[in-house]
Amino acid sequence: MIDVGALRALRSVAALGTLARAAEELGFTASAVSQQIKRLERQLGVPVLAPAGRGVVLTPAGQALIDSAPEVFQALERCAEAAQSVSAGAPRGTLRVVSFSTAIRGLLAPALPRLAASCPQLRIQLTELDPDQALHGIDSGTADLALVHDADGLPAPLPPTLTQRRVHTDVGDVVMSRTHPLARRDEPLTAADLAGHPWVTSPPGSVCHQWFRRLFADVPDEPDVRHLIDDFATQLSLVDSGGVLALVPRLARPPLGDGLVARALRRQPKREVYAAWRRSADASPAIRAVVASLR
Repeated sequence: MIDVGALRALRSVAALGTLARAAEELGFTASAVSQQIKRLERQLGVPVLAPAGRGVVLTPAGQALIDSAPEVFQALERCAEAAQSVSAGAPRGTLRVVSFSTAIRGLLAPALPRLAASCPQLRIQLTELDPDQALHGIDSGTADLALVHDADGLPAPLPPTLTQRRVHTDVGDVVMSRTHPLARRDEPLTAADLAGHPWVTSPPGSVCHQWFRRLFADVPDEPDVRHLIDDFATQLSLVDSGGVLALVPRLARPPLGDGLVARALRRQPKREVYAAWRRSADASPAIRAVVASLR
C-alpha cells in the first residue's frame, strides 16, 4: 500500500522544486522528506524524482502518481467527513487556517471568540501566508481553509480541486492628523484634493502601493512620498507625528488615536476577500462554521 504521507511529501517537492523547501512547508527535516520519497520509490519499484540542477523534477512515474494524487486525498477527506458527521455534524478537531495578515487582524481575530462559544470542540490553528502560498497550502493538503484577496480586481486563479466564496469587501481610507486642513472636509476626497501633500505608503509590490499609484494615476505631478513602511501601525505613528498622510485598508487599520481621523475617498480602492477550501471538504462542519462566522 502506498504511504499517504510520502505521497503528500512528493506533491510538495514537485510543487516547490526542492526537498528543502518541501520540508519547510511540511514541518519536517529535508532528510525526513528524502526518506519518505525513498520509501515511496521502494513501494513502487521505480524512481519518482530525478536531479535537475540544484533541485529535482518528477520522473514520468512520479508525474503519473501526482496526477492521481488528488483522487486519493479527496477520498480520504470524504472518509474523514463521514466519520465526523456521525457526531451530529458538530464542528470538532483542528482546522488549519492560512491567511494574509490583515484578514487575520480584521476578520479572523474578531471571529475567534464567537467560534469558541458556538463550537467549543473546534480548535482553530492560524498561519500567516500570502494568497499564492495560502492556495498552495490548501491544494497540497497542509492547510484546510485559506483567506485570500483578489489581485488587481481579479480573483486569484484556483486549481480545479479548490472552491471559494467571497466573505468580505475591504476598502481603503486616507488617515491624517486631526489638525490637517483636509480633516475638516466632510465630503469624500479626490486625488486633486490630496495632490501636493506628503505621504507614507506601503512598499512597491504590495496591494496598498498599487492602490496608491492608481489614486494618483491621472494627476500630472508625482506624489510626494516621504516614507515606505510595510507595517500599518508604524505608518500611523508617522501620520500622528510627521505630518504625512497614509492610505490604509480598513481591515488593516488598528484603532485610531485621538489625534487621527480617517476620511473616505470618492473613488474608493477596494479588494474582495475570499475563503477557499478543497472541493472534497464542502461538507466539512468546521469549514462551514468558520466561513459563516466571517460573513
